[in-house]
Amino acid sequence: MSGRDAVPGPGGGPGRRLRAGWLAAAAVVVLAAGPASAWLSGAWPSGDSSGTGPVTNSPAATATVRRADIAATTPVTATLGYAGSYTVTGQGGGTLTWLPPAGRVIGQGAALYRVDNGSPVVLLQGRVPAWRALGEGLAGPDVAQLNHDLVVLGYASRPAAAAAAGWDYYSAETAQGVQRLEEHLGVADPSGTLSLGSVVFEPQPIRVSRVTGRLGGPAAGPVLAATSDRHVVMIALGTSQEGEVTAGDAVTVTLPDGSTAPGVVSSVGSVAVTSSGQGQGPAATIPVLVRLAHPRAAGDLDQVPVTVNITTATARDVLLVPVTALVAQSSGGYAVEVAGPQSTQRPVRVTPGIFDDATGLVQVTGALRPGQRVVVASS
Repeated sequence: MSGRDAVPGPGGGPGRRLRAGWLAAAAVVVLAAGPASAWLSGAWPSGDSSGTGPVTNSPAATATVRRADIAATTPVTATLGYAGSYTVTGQGGGTLTWLPPAGRVIGQGAALYRVDNGSPVVLLQGRVPAWRALGEGLAGPDVAQLNHDLVVLGYASRPAAAAAAGWDYYSAETAQGVQRLEEHLGVADPSGTLSLGSVVFEPQPIRVSRVTGRLGGPAAGPVLAATSDRHVVMIALGTSQEGEVTAGDAVTVTLPDGSTAPGVVSSVGSVAVTSSGQGQGPAATIPVLVRLAHPRAAGDLDQVPVTVNITTATARDVLLVPVTALVAQSSGGYAVEVAGPQSTQRPVRVTPGIFDDATGLVQVTGALRPGQRVVVASS
């Protein structure tokens, strides 16, 4: 956590100083409570642990000082959707006679759509886009990815595909593999060649997000808008928070139904994006992507708002009290009121550390011990 204003906790673990604004807000909340107001107005002695002695007061709400680990979390708004964006463009002639519905996931070796009398346009995996008809005797990286796809799909054997001429050669074995693929897709007269427009190469399976072509329309031009089939959480993180997040950080994502799912920061952008908020000036943000540890937790959700809880600091084996136990001192700093026998209360000066927004607990250092009870502001 270097570079994040870390302060050592009493157990030796790293900590983080509470933001000044948050402490001010906490002080306002606590000062509004009876015990704190009485203390600051002089009904109680000074907040120093060396005060003149305990003060008897009416019974007050208390909480136990405990020793445990703590993590500071920052909730940020984000959007849950699917990674990647693709436009499937038809390059052949003919008429569209079948189109997949939006939301359909299409995998390697399956038909993306069909033309004319049901001829399939097949999805294969590769980063080199289809740019020519493929047939026996050709060579190149597009042929290499075709050979790899045929092996993965089980339509060709690895030794045959990697024989004498190599992976990037369209051999007789390649033609036989293509024929098997065509037969599987229902092609009436498989030729073992691939005309331009009969195959689409994409890096991974796709999920149809929108159908742009229409049945009876031309097969040339944009046909489908698609994404990957992998969920991703997208955060537009304020540049002031950039130092709090690094790739590999564990996070928790709160889904629209209130359930939570673990995730990990997969990437943090290096170039700020400026956008204008409503009624505000330009705001600079950094794009951050989060990968869900269990993608199925997101179901079929797409483009929905979620909350990502980012852990910004941690400390192990430290003293913890509720934040509502903190009392701002007129001389500066903070104290807690330790409850004693017969409703006595004794102020003890403390230094706040990490605050956990999820639990309402704050790390403190001072003359406290686990098991003591401290006064908390009544709700």
